[in-house]
Amino acid sequence: MPSAQAAARAGASDAAITNALRGVIDPELGDNVVDLGMVRGVTQLPDGRIEVGIALTTAGCPLRSQLMHDVRAHVGGVPGVGGAERVKVTFGEMTPEQKRSLMDRARWKATERDEIAVDIPDSARVVAIASGKGGVGKSSVTVNLATALALRGLTVGVLDADIGGFSVPRMLGLDARVDAEKDEAGKVRITPIEKVVGDGLLKVVSMGSIEGAEEDQAIMLRGLMLNRAVQHFLEDVRWGDLDYLLIDMPPGTSDVQMGLARMLPRTEMIIVTTPAVAAQKVAARAADMAQKGHLRVAGVIENMSAFECEHGVRYPLFGEGGGQRLADDIGVPLLGSIPLDASVAAGGDAGEPVVPSVVTDIAERIVTEAIPLLTMTDCSARLLDAVEAALGPKPS
Repeated sequence: MPSAQAAARAGASDAAITNALRGVIDPELGDNVVDLGMVRGVTQLPDGRIEVGIALTTAGCPLRSQLMHDVRAHVGGVPGVGGAERVKVTFGEMTPEQKRSLMDRARWKATERDEIAVDIPDSARVVAIASGKGGVGKSSVTVNLATALALRGLTVGVLDADIGGFSVPRMLGLDARVDAEKDEAGKVRITPIEKVVGDGLLKVVSMGSIEGAEEDQAIMLRGLMLNRAVQHFLEDVRWGDLDYLLIDMPPGTSDVQMGLARMLPRTEMIIVTTPAVAAQKVAARAADMAQKGHLRVAGVIENMSAFECEHGVRYPLFGEGGGQRLADDIGVPLLGSIPLDASVAAGGDAGEPVVPSVVTDIAERIVTEAIPLLTMTDCSARLLDAVEAALGPKPS
């Protein structure tokens, strides 16, 4: 990638900007814009802003607005840049030779099969809901947020990747077991459990929905086996049409988190914390892991903020400001603060998410600002079609 000395003088190193751009994935080709050769230059403008040049396969590519959003978000989060508003993105068109090079790269990536073998639509936005430690209400946030998105008429997948600590089936009131059958190639395929929510649809897969997994019995797997279980959920589940796939991550920064970054590099992450300083500091490690894995952190949600009694008096039982401090420290927006609400806990126990208004507002921010839906039309997709035609059917 062309040098970015000027950006380095502004406080953002060349390596940091390059690493940030590696987190920008062309959703149709499934690879990052740096390795695809789409980054034409990074310079500092006279007013101090960072300019990033991106070459598209087609000048009128419908994905340009999405790429602009992602480039600004990733580079704007680099320390020293100063936010997305300090990033300018310019576009050009690739030459025929550059397009051939991109196609060679796409063909090589296709032969790896590690990333594109998952049965998740290219148009689906993949969002990992993560935390540094357990007990911050991450699963509750995932379930209520998925329900809020479905109430907007969207189709939302929910992958419970907390293999040993699964709780999503109970919170959504799902007693059914997933169906599994062999396809024509003899490979076992899993069909998610579906739940209609308003005009939308939830598609859920959890270890708790697998035959033989009981709610009160321990799932005892070592790190690599945990990662393999999540990989099965990504590769072997027939997700079908999806607008969003929310992944309820296990707490911490271990094998599952690192494996997800490798298998689904287009994943975006939302960090959940409580207002307490201790929780905030641990959550910062999850954000650091995401950035080291070139995953974009789209925002922070503060859970269990102040409790408000019926007389309107607020009681900050776990402290105040942890979510905003974390968001400020890692340079991302605070998407919202969810107060302590007994009805939310009761709804989770009963399998009927309450979805407080603040969660509805967070869903609105996600869809309109933080992680907007993709529009997949003729762009680099035609190159991908050519690659797949040249390779032939994927091996089972």
